[in-house]
Amino acid sequence: MDGQIQRQKGDNPLVRVLSSTGEIFTTSNRIDREKLCPGPSFEDSECSFEIEVVILPNDYFRLIKIKIIVKDTNDNAPMFPSPVINISIPENTLINSRFAIPSATDPDTGPNSVHKYELINGQSAFGLDIVETPEGEKWPQLIVQQNLDREQKDTYVMKIKVEDGGSPQKSSTAILQVTVTDVNDNRPVFKESQVEVHIPENSAIGTSVVQLQATDADIGANAEIRYVFGTQVSPATKRLFALNTTSGLITVQRPLDREETAIHKLSVLASDGSSSPARATITINVTDVNDNPPNIDLRYIISPINGTVFLSEKDPINTKIALITVSDKDTDINGKVICFIEKDVPFHLKAVYDNQYLLETSALLDYEGTKEYNFKIVASDSGKPSLNQTALVRVRLEDENDNPPIFTQPVIELAVMENNKRDLFLTTLSATDEDSGKNAEIVYQLGPNASFFDLDRKTGVLTASRVFDREDQDRFLFTVTARDNGTPPLQTQAAVIVTVLDENDNNPKFTHNHFQFFVSENLPKYSTVGVITVTDSDAGENAAVSLSILNDNENFILDPYSGVIKSNVSFDREQQSSYTFDVRAVDSGRPPCSSAAKVTINVIDVNDNTPIVIYPPSNTSFKLVPLSSIPGSVVAEVFAVDGDTGMNAELKYTIVSGNNKGLFRIDPVTGNITLEEKPAVTDIGLHRLVVNISDLGYPKSLHTLVLVFLYVNDTVGNSTLIYDLIRRTMETPIDRNIGESSETYQSGDYLTIMIAFVTGALVVIIVIFVTVLLRCRHASRFKAAQRKKQGAEWMSPNTENKQNKKKKRKKRKSPKSSLLNFVTIEGNKPDDPAHEPINGTISLPTELEEQGIGRFDWNATPTTTFKPSSPDLARHYKSASPQSAFHLKADTPVSVKKHHVIQELPLDNTFVGGCDTLSKRSSTSSDHFSASECSSQGGFKTKGPMHTRQQVKEHFYWSISTAYNCPVPQC
Repeated sequence: MDGQIQRQKGDNPLVRVLSSTGEIFTTSNRIDREKLCPGPSFEDSECSFEIEVVILPNDYFRLIKIKIIVKDTNDNAPMFPSPVINISIPENTLINSRFAIPSATDPDTGPNSVHKYELINGQSAFGLDIVETPEGEKWPQLIVQQNLDREQKDTYVMKIKVEDGGSPQKSSTAILQVTVTDVNDNRPVFKESQVEVHIPENSAIGTSVVQLQATDADIGANAEIRYVFGTQVSPATKRLFALNTTSGLITVQRPLDREETAIHKLSVLASDGSSSPARATITINVTDVNDNPPNIDLRYIISPINGTVFLSEKDPINTKIALITVSDKDTDINGKVICFIEKDVPFHLKAVYDNQYLLETSALLDYEGTKEYNFKIVASDSGKPSLNQTALVRVRLEDENDNPPIFTQPVIELAVMENNKRDLFLTTLSATDEDSGKNAEIVYQLGPNASFFDLDRKTGVLTASRVFDREDQDRFLFTVTARDNGTPPLQTQAAVIVTVLDENDNNPKFTHNHFQFFVSENLPKYSTVGVITVTDSDAGENAAVSLSILNDNENFILDPYSGVIKSNVSFDREQQSSYTFDVRAVDSGRPPCSSAAKVTINVIDVNDNTPIVIYPPSNTSFKLVPLSSIPGSVVAEVFAVDGDTGMNAELKYTIVSGNNKGLFRIDPVTGNITLEEKPAVTDIGLHRLVVNISDLGYPKSLHTLVLVFLYVNDTVGNSTLIYDLIRRTMETPIDRNIGESSETYQSGDYLTIMIAFVTGALVVIIVIFVTVLLRCRHASRFKAAQRKKQGAEWMSPNTENKQNKKKKRKKRKSPKSSLLNFVTIEGNKPDDPAHEPINGTISLPTELEEQGIGRFDWNATPTTTFKPSSPDLARHYKSASPQSAFHLKADTPVSVKKHHVIQELPLDNTFVGGCDTLSKRSSTSSDHFSASECSSQGGFKTKGPMHTRQQVKEHFYWSISTAYNCPVPQC
């Protein structure tokens, strides 16, 4: 940082500042307070001068105004107006009378001014007293201490000494000569001893200032009053004002200047010739007149050269140029100055102190816009009329390399045919620079990715250095740099885009020689199955390709432009798993080019086939499980197939009912049923297992239910009885255990046989008669029970338990009355009540959904899957209703004895289900059988009447179907 002292032109420097440290020192010029502040000094007056210090450079710029107060030193001794002071004292002066002695003056102030007076050699006739005025002046007075006698002594010669209060103390003496005169005992008296007047500074010479008036009580010569200025009136004041000694009129005798002295204090004595004149003090205030124009003190911060300031165009905003101080010697409104710049230039004045401004740049400078500025700074006061002052400022800009070269076009686009000649002229690049001299000299240079081109550095001529191939590169994008020779150099880039025009020299090309698409079967007709993608390296019309199918028998539709292939058939993977055809692509060139590709449409399997039971083939068959069978031995097999593929054809076997004792186990993969533990005597009897066969299809699984009968005993004593038991178990819901009723069935059958053999035909007739009566009574009871059961049997577990207990008791009494109206079995005699067609509907428990087969799509109804080589399949099951599935059909004949018979049974034994409602496993089971699918309209139907038990054994099967979800409690 650098500090500089600014001062007015012509001033002798009294102090200096050290630019490196900022310390202020005095110079060789002596600082004289009395010279700096001439005129009368009072004790409270202050003498000072101001300096301004500027701190540079611009980044740290500050303007500091320093006021230096000059303290008085005792360098002047007090002096009397004359070395000899004459005083006349009348002889009749009374003792203690006082006579004024001319006061001594001391240019110093404060304690350094007049401090005390001392009378030397007073001869005991006189003493000295000091009177201090309100203004702080000390007036010495001579006191008469004894009676005077002019005849004895008319003259007294003494010395009076005056001392100041400085240190060291200074003093001076004067001879005081007292002359004793004759008596004149009345002194003049001023009408006003304190007078203050105001007079404009432009008052003409001779203008009256004030008229003083004093009177004297004496007469004659002692009453003649003479007016004179006091000894303290300065010579300068006496030159400005004239006092008429006779009249006491004060007038202006020279032009006044308020700016030099604004207040004049005059001391006027009125004397009648006696030794005690009267004193009056007149204060003349010179009022201001706008007679001084403002002054402009222009001090440059940036040193000018021959009166011109040089600035760089890169100088920032608010660059300090000069410190301007405006002043006006006038006061009040006449001294109020405003400062401004006359023209609209990129400079402004910033006020820093009162009447001080910094000349700064107000905007960025631009050499290319304006190279030189000449403007005036105007200072104007507020007087009427207003006075002005101007100062001329010259600023010249120096050029900087601040303008980069500019291309005529920021993006240059060119087109050239491929297979061109080398050094082919393309264009001429041109850029301009607004700078001057070397800053405007431009050279050109290629950027990266321009290896195919040459550029003349000076002329900007662009040529092709290689042969273009549009198929390799159809467009070149690179940059061209224009750089000037400034310091530092500036540059600009332009983008050059060269487009290579096409020639038809390429065939269409498929992205694959063999396209393979995969679609799901059952996809609707006109669905999109794939998109053929073909490209052509050419452009424009040469690349416009159309597609067509060559050898397809209208199974697919190909959009010739988008390449989208749509089906014209509905897919069935089981009928056809793939389609293959050829497509051809032809462009629009002259002559056209073409190519071909192969397309294969692969049909993906959808899980739309339920498992089909192959074994067991009939539900009238059973398997004997000897009591001697060991655990782990295979006692039965279940086998099914699925028309789907992959995971959709993977099957899982599960026992969902009839195995509550855990006697049996089924392999989930092979379907082999094995013993878990050795059969006990309590396990003897017929066991019915409900096996669920489900596929692993995704996202929806399909399943089939099948019934397996296992007869636990050492031997088969009467197979006809077992088949009859199987027929009767059809009346037991599949979610109920038949083990508890099996023995009842066997006991009843044995009893019937014994009765038949013993009583003969007569007993048979009686039994038939009794049976008819029981059936009639049971019909009425069944209707009441049926209405009660519809409201509570399947919904209330407690009610069901009670009903089950009642049914068990009834079964002990009569096997026929214990039938639950779910299974219909047809015998070989249509007229025999025991062989009447039996139709029924079996409700499935909701717990069957917990066996892992709950992924069936309830919103889709699968199609039937009957095949000549497989057993007949019932329709798919679909239901979402929680109501009971028991239905009566009006068109079905109902026998009095078989009032619960509703529908016929089918002959085959396949149960195909999409009903994910299978429950827990049952405890008992019997021989092989199959179950039909769960249908929304199904029932038990037979394909024809069965005439013999042998026929039943070979062809009998049964199906189970529900119309709703099955809310039956689990077994």
